[in-house]
Amino acid sequence: MSQPGRGAATWRGEEGIQLGRPQGVTGWFRVIRRGVPAVLVLITGVLLILPLRLIERLFHGPRRPWTGPYVQIVCRLVLFCMGIGWHRKGQPLRGPGAVVANHSSWLDIFVLNAAMPVFFVSKAEVQGWPGINILTRVTNTHFVVRDPKLARQQAHEFALRVRAGHRLLFFPEGTSSDGRRVLPFKPTLFQGFLDDELPADLAIQPITADYHAPRGEDPRFYGWWGDMDLGPHLLHVLSVPRQGSVTVTLHAPIPVAGETRKSLSAKAEESVRFALDDGMIAP
Repeated sequence: MSQPGRGAATWRGEEGIQLGRPQGVTGWFRVIRRGVPAVLVLITGVLLILPLRLIERLFHGPRRPWTGPYVQIVCRLVLFCMGIGWHRKGQPLRGPGAVVANHSSWLDIFVLNAAMPVFFVSKAEVQGWPGINILTRVTNTHFVVRDPKLARQQAHEFALRVRAGHRLLFFPEGTSSDGRRVLPFKPTLFQGFLDDELPADLAIQPITADYHAPRGEDPRFYGWWGDMDLGPHLLHVLSVPRQGSVTVTLHAPIPVAGETRKSLSAKAEESVRFALDDGMIAP
């Protein structure tokens, strides 16, 4: 199972870009004008989702028919505050299933949540990251531990969430890239979709997030990879004079029945790469 964020096998296939810093009063004004409203939206969203979830649980148990779309709206508002254009192609899958996507940036959290109600799958260590741990908790992130002894238990927990109608989202590349290529998908990460406890009509929906840099900027502007720190990259994105955009393509779902982890991985990777402008792949 994949994890949002950069893992132990961080991709370093390209030399990093020069991160721009706010220049003068104008540059810092852009950071404040975009960053402060975005933070306020997030804080308000966190405060309101807690009572909403309690009421939702009373009426719907483990299902999330209210808070999923609520998080979707909050993430769209955050992107609007930051000035990043956003467009979706395709429709979310119907019926039981999960989602896999390419991974380019910390912005994926907002971009993919804005496209459809999803619940990220993350490594357990993220639970201890200051600030991020709050967001993962309130958005009902599914945490996994890389321990073979817990594989059966975690597969059972995954199946319970799928049967409850949750759209769990995985990053099969296992790490983030520069946003201009799709790294090879890891077939082992698709093994969890073949568990006997999962619905027979389970399907996997591939998603492509294609970032378009602001005019005149490096095409990899929004990519976050290698040894880039979050703080400088955040300032880099917020201080640019004009923002770019991102197109999210929801591909046709792939039925799991009759597939193997390798065939699922290959078909999902092909769909995700097809919609990316450059269609590149790291050697």
